[in-house]
Order: sequence, then structure tokens, then C-alpha cells
Amino acid sequence: MKFDVKVPAVGESITEATIGSWSKTNGEFVKRNEVLMLLETDKASVEVVADQDGVLAILVPAGKTIPIGTVIAQIDNEAKASVAPTAVANPTATIAAGPSTAAASAAPATAAASTASVSASNGTHPDLKNHLSPAVQKIVSEKGLDPATIAGTGRGGRLTKEDVVGLQAGTGTPSQATIAKESKPAAPIVVPTPRGPSKQGDQTRQPMNNIRRRIAERLLHSQQSTATLTTFNEIDMFKAMELRTKYKDKFKEKYGVNLGLMGIFVKATIEALKAWPAVNALIEGTDIVYNNYFNIGVAVGTEKGLIVPVIKDADNLSVAGVELAIKNFALKARDGKITVADLSGGTFTVSNGGVYGSLMSTPILNPPQSAILGMHKIEDRPVAINGKVEIRPMMYVAVSYDHRIIDGKEAVSFLVKIKEGVEEPERLLLEI
Repeated sequence: MKFDVKVPAVGESITEATIGSWSKTNGEFVKRNEVLMLLETDKASVEVVADQDGVLAILVPAGKTIPIGTVIAQIDNEAKASVAPTAVANPTATIAAGPSTAAASAAPATAAASTASVSASNGTHPDLKNHLSPAVQKIVSEKGLDPATIAGTGRGGRLTKEDVVGLQAGTGTPSQATIAKESKPAAPIVVPTPRGPSKQGDQTRQPMNNIRRRIAERLLHSQQSTATLTTFNEIDMFKAMELRTKYKDKFKEKYGVNLGLMGIFVKATIEALKAWPAVNALIEGTDIVYNNYFNIGVAVGTEKGLIVPVIKDADNLSVAGVELAIKNFALKARDGKITVADLSGGTFTVSNGGVYGSLMSTPILNPPQSAILGMHKIEDRPVAINGKVEIRPMMYVAVSYDHRIIDGKEAVSFLVKIKEGVEEPERLLLEI
């Protein structure tokens, strides 16, 4: 039975290799695990061994470059060898030829053995010397080097990339830079000892809950069905935080809820949506549907996953009304009382990754909505104010949008409108 010998895979990025040399001859009997040939790539030299005992039939000669997986030889475990093994002499033939003939044939054999011996003492195999890997061949050609004058340090005396990189053109001597580099003692390699038993393959598997499955489905649908782009800006939070600090106690005393930044951002978002209606629209078939109402979804993280309850008619609510609605949703989510109606009907979404420490992100659309605003962490940064450098609390904001319905100009202008509202919160009260 014949067994194929194929070019093995030697790396993810390597698609072909060169047969450097065959260690066995065509028709020779080989044994399992004996080295058949040396395979050369730009990254490594690999020995290919026999998987079976049998007679070798070489299909691809040395020096040829072929794709990974190509059949380069076959081993027949039922055939008989047609040539003697390369490492075994034939003393019977020598004796039969007579003394004079034996002496004559011994002379060249001795010379060949002497040559091989000298080459071996230098670490060089005469047959392997002429087979260069593609990387070595390229350097040798570019520098005009003679491979025969260079001592190889690879397997069987082969030239490696390191052998030829530092050599001077036209010579077999290394450059001064290479000599200086090689004169430095190499630092010892310290292999850390594992502190405990290996945990390779140790896994825990559990099914997705219904909320997580639904989130995965919607996010994948969003990526596949929209032409999503994201634009960024940064907002100076100084005045908004100053307003919050000044009135937070009176605000909580009157309304029973903390004065947060989400209320300010939702109000600023509504004014921006009024200025740029396409951001509040959606696509149905070949029609663009403009929503003349403002239902703002607010992303809320729960133990079971992310949910987006919707503040209906948010334009009719004050900052306090928005904060109360968000608090109500948070309590319902904690108690597991969020309903389908609470999660339906949104026209635009605001997500605040800053509560988890996110400095910048690209939020994913919540279909069928056409845009989403991403808030982020507030950090003190140096900024130019009236020609002077000042430290200000800054926040990066992002708007991801469906480019099929919203142009870049609209998206950028929409985000600038939000920036203006948050940086000058008094404009929200005056609606200008």
C-alpha cells in the first residue's frame, strides 16, 4: 500500500515552502521516523520524517517551491528497494572487481570521504550548502555574496539568515557592526517555573439567558443591516458640574431625586433632535419616516444584561422629570418589573459608559433607530480657554449613526448642538 508524504503546515502565515534537500534517494528503503528531506521557508527549516516503513518514491525534486499540503513523495510498504541505502557500502562488489580495481575505486572514494570530512569539521554539508532558503537567497543576491565562502551554522551546515545579514559585500567576513554585536555576551534565558498545575482545557459552559440572547440577536442585526459610522467631540463639563454642585441639595429636597448629568444631556439631546430631524427618523422599506415626537431610550445595566427603557414624550418633561423617570426605571429593573411597553417605542438612545470608567467608545445602533449618543468618563485635562491653558473637567462624546439616512454634516452638527447645550445649560432653560 502506498502512503502520501505531504508538505506539512509550518505556520499560520506560511502558504508555501521550498524543498531544500532530500536525505534519501528515489527507490531507497526507509524506516519510520527517518528524516526524508529538509523543508525551507522564510521563517524556519523543518525536517520531514517518514510515517511508514517502505520504499520511497520522490515526486518533487529538491529546490522546487510548492504549496503547503502538496504530495511530494510516496512510501510503498509492499515494494522492494531498487537501490541500496545511501549509508551502506557494497564490499562484495569491491572484492569481485579484484585488488587493482578495488584500489582504483578506493582512491576517489577516499578523496570524497576526505572532502566530506573537511566539510563536516567546518559544520558544512557539501550538498546542503547550495540549497538556500528564499530569505537567505534574497540577501545573498542583494549583497553579492559567495555562499561557498561563508560558514553555515544551520542544520547540516546550511546558511541561515543570521549567517549572511552582517556580511560585507564580496567577502565572507562579517562587518564591524556585526563583530561588535556578536562580541557582547548573550544574556541567559530564564524560563519561569509555573506556580501550580496547568489549567489548559479547564472551561465552564452555561447557556445564555433570554435577555443576553436577545441582545446578541439585536446587535448582530444592527451591524448587518445598517451603514454605521461614528463621529466624536468633547464637552467642557465645567458649567454643568458647577450648576449641579450649586443646586443639588435644593433639587433633592424639592424633587426627592439627585440632580444628575443624564437629565441635562437628555434635554440637550432633544433640542439637537429638533434642529436635525433626520437623526430622529428611521427607514421603512424605501421611505424615510420622520418622528415628530421624542421618546428617548436610556441604557441601563442590570445583573441580567443591558436594557433600554424609554422615556416617552421626553420633550414635555423638565430636567427633574427626566431624572425621576430614570430613577423609576432603575427601581423597576432592580425588582424585575420592567415591562415590554417600558422598552418599546424609542426614537433615539442615550448610553452612558462613563459610569463604568469608559473613556471613549463607539456605541452600536438600537434598530430601528438611526442614531445613538454615547457619554463617557469625565476627566480633568488641560485645555485652551481664551488663550490660556486651564484644567477643565472634559468628556468625550460619540454619535453613531446610519449613514443611509444621516449625512456626516448632520451628525457632526447634531453633536455640536448637544455640546453647546451642555456647556451652557442655561440655554436649555431658555430653549435657545
